[in-house]
Amino acid sequence: MSRSVAFRRAAFRELVEAAEWHEERHAGLGTDFAAEINHAIELLKEHPERFPQMHKDVRCVRVRRFPYSVFFRIEPHRIVVLAVFHARRDPTVWQERLYQE
Repeated sequence: MSRSVAFRRAAFRELVEAAEWHEERHAGLGTDFAAEINHAIELLKEHPERFPQMHKDVRCVRVRRFPYSVFFRIEPHRIVVLAVFHARRDPTVWQERLYQE
């Protein structure tokens, strides 16, 4: 069963900012980045349990071609994306979001 996906505001902002950053570096790269994020989202929608738990009940799917991961939580009727995060960033930033709603 495919669940709906909801982004936390911070996660959506990370996605947009990263796509813009990539697009500024090279025309079309931002679009490629967004497509890879969308591919990761489609994978986690179909089989969210297949991805490893990284911290408490938060799971992670790595993005192809880019050093990013999508961190998410499975809820009964939806999946909540907590972060679209570069591999070199401090993970405590997204971990603090676990305590925010």
